[in-house]
Amino acid sequence: MDDPGGLVLHADGRRRCWWCGTHDDYIAYHDHEWGRPVVEERPLFEKLCLEGFQAGLSWLTVLRKRAAFREAFHGFDPEVVAGFGEADVARLLADARIVRSRPKILAAVSNARALLGLWEQGRSLGAVVWEHARPPPHHRPTGRSVVPVTTPASHDLARTLKGFGFRFIGPTSAYAFLQSMGLVDDHLDGCHVPPEVTGPGAR
Repeated sequence: MDDPGGLVLHADGRRRCWWCGTHDDYIAYHDHEWGRPVVEERPLFEKLCLEGFQAGLSWLTVLRKRAAFREAFHGFDPEVVAGFGEADVARLLADARIVRSRPKILAAVSNARALLGLWEQGRSLGAVVWEHARPPPHHRPTGRSVVPVTTPASHDLARTLKGFGFRFIGPTSAYAFLQSMGLVDDHLDGCHVPPEVTGPGAR
């Protein structure tokens, strides 16, 4: 049963944000990952790359391919991905389990090299990203209509990452990144996932 405000009542009696629908893998992602703070370099890098692969597609499509992406990209180890050459690109383009887009694959390799460059400057992706977290206190959105697509923070994050050489990141994908990595808490008010475990305050 759908709530006009954006919550969906599932068969288990729990209300969830509208976007996860009734897909089991989406529900698991919503319940256990989305909005929970992430500070470690590799998962942040992985999600940044996957946001690039998602462009023009649904997140569900990429989510269902995530295990294959992790295998194909060696666990998204930045040092390994940064060393990918044409043979690796050809291998990835031939891998039907992932999104086979040459520009997106090259962007992932470029992003790995940008991350290594960031490390060489004594910076970390986590520190750069978390400078754009929404400061507490923050109240959860009351409905789907008030959840933004972009924010000043996402515009600034996209601009900052591009300045460091990262590619395939714009204000919209940057905001999706902020939501998923817990830098904002956009679980709707009334969602069963407790606010204590999501958003910057849970870090």
